[in-house]
Amino acid sequence: NMAVKNASSPPAPSGPSSPSPLPTITILGSGDFSRALALRLLRGGFHVVVGSRRPKQAAHCFPHVVDVTHYEDAVGKANIVFLAIRREHYSVLWDLKHLLEGKILVDVSNNRRVNQYPESNAEYLSSLLPSCTVVKGFNVISAWAMQQSYPLDASTHVYICSDSVWARQQVMELARLLHFRPVDMGPLSWSRDIETMPLRLFPGWRGPVLAAVALSIFFFSYSFVRDVIHPYVQSRQSDFYKIPMEVVNRTLPAVAITLLALVYLAGQVAAGHQLYYGTKYRQFPGWLEGWLRSRKQLGLLSFFLAAVHVLYSLCLPMRRSERYQLLNTAYQQVHADVESTWNEEEVWRVEMYVSFGVMSLGLLSLLAVTSLPSVHMALNWREFSFIQSTLGYIALLIATLHGLLFGWRRAFQWDSYRFYLPPSFVPALALPVCVVLGKLLLLLPCLARRLHLIRRGRDSRQDGPSRLEPVGAAMSPERVTIM
Repeated sequence: NMAVKNASSPPAPSGPSSPSPLPTITILGSGDFSRALALRLLRGGFHVVVGSRRPKQAAHCFPHVVDVTHYEDAVGKANIVFLAIRREHYSVLWDLKHLLEGKILVDVSNNRRVNQYPESNAEYLSSLLPSCTVVKGFNVISAWAMQQSYPLDASTHVYICSDSVWARQQVMELARLLHFRPVDMGPLSWSRDIETMPLRLFPGWRGPVLAAVALSIFFFSYSFVRDVIHPYVQSRQSDFYKIPMEVVNRTLPAVAITLLALVYLAGQVAAGHQLYYGTKYRQFPGWLEGWLRSRKQLGLLSFFLAAVHVLYSLCLPMRRSERYQLLNTAYQQVHADVESTWNEEEVWRVEMYVSFGVMSLGLLSLLAVTSLPSVHMALNWREFSFIQSTLGYIALLIATLHGLLFGWRRAFQWDSYRFYLPPSFVPALALPVCVVLGKLLLLLPCLARRLHLIRRGRDSRQDGPSRLEPVGAAMSPERVTIM
């Protein structure tokens, strides 16, 4: 803290009664990001000076404790200057060249598209103002995230680079004081990569979305062949009307429960990796690391598809085809002189099937809600782990029972196999059942105790004392956020 104070504040007057001045940070620019950054700095205990071309008009957009003045006055009041203006307005800095000499200039700008300019904004700024030290950082943080007073999970990483190690350390310490997580990216040549980060479209969602799309295509095609093509081939029965509702509604839960199983299968594979090597200090393979990091996205996609499945199911009785089938069934019952078709076993099956479906959706909703930063930051680690791990496995178990009750005895009836293909719920429940059985296997005392000792730091590869901290990216799968 003292390092940042010394770099950003003018020397205090000597004397026993002189109060310690607040560290001062200057922001050039009065846009949305500047206002959000000013609020964050104020919460961090800094005195903020904002430089603007029209200070009288800009002063109404900032708290009264913020000193809004002209560029020249603002630059002279701090040694760390945030530049919150676009590249096309860098020309205004030419008249401030002598005032910026020896100061740290933090460039937070972004471009509108990739490779918009031959060089990065920070490198261009460094060539324009060689007398000051340019640091690239804070450009990945959105204005909304800047206004929050708590860390916002992975989105709060601040990537910082500069050719000056001392300047990097100053800005990284400032980021820590603002409750961000600084990442040292090295020299200023990395600024192009940092400026490209905000232009990427959901980089962490690519793998999970592709998995969801591939599973959707597979289960849709599977159901289409069994429920539409087979009746048409066998008896020329046209069931193509089932495509918009029934086929889609059978695809949604199959993909949802498979994605949920993939969430917890990653942890089991990681546990098997640790049991095999007898240590948690051996780094996971790259594909497993990516799988572990994408569990949050897989879980949220599973919740979304399950919620859409519920909406589709509620709309099924509204279809005209359903009404025609109901009337035909009633007519056949009257024609056969049957007073009641009540089936006690079928009634209990459907009641339990619907009940388990509601409970699984409720637990998935709880998992999704606790994935919000504002919620999981209010939980301690034990509470968060209990919800995401213990209740998550319970949700998977109940969803599996929901699917088994839906299928009931059809898996053992030969007339349910069309084109020698089992009913749709059989391939959908194959992976979830394996994951549930895998969890029961890991709960066996012999495996559970060994895994517990490994995660506590025991290393069976060496005879000496065990290390207490993991190395690099090797970490317990239970310590990776699931959703």
